[in-house]
Amino acid sequence: MADQRLDAIKKRIASIKTKLAALEEMRPGSLTLQYKDPESKRGAYYQLSYTWEMRSRTEYIAREHVRDVRRRIANYKRFKALTSEWIALSIEQSRLEMKRMAKR
Repeated sequence: MADQRLDAIKKRIASIKTKLAALEEMRPGSLTLQYKDPESKRGAYYQLSYTWEMRSRTEYIAREHVRDVRRRIANYKRFKALTSEWIALSIEQSRLEMKRMAKR
C-alpha cells in the first residue's frame, strides 16, 4: 500500500514540475478598480497591491496593461498553489520513506 502511494506521489511531483516549467511571467498581488471620487464613481483607475520582501507596495496600472497584469497574477497564484502542493507531497513522501526504512 505504501509503495503504491509513494509511486503516486512521485508521479504527481513530476507532473507539478512540468506544470511549473510551463509557467510564464508572473507577479504577486491583487488588482482592483479604484475611483478618485467613489460616490459618483468618477476617475476610475487600476491599482495593484502586493507585499514583496516584507514591504507592502502599490502600483498604478494603465488600462492597456490590465489584461497582461491579470494573466501574470493568475500565473503567480498557480505557481503558489503548485509549490504548496509539491511541499505537502514531499513531506508525505519523506514520512512514508522513513516508515519503510524503519521496518527494515
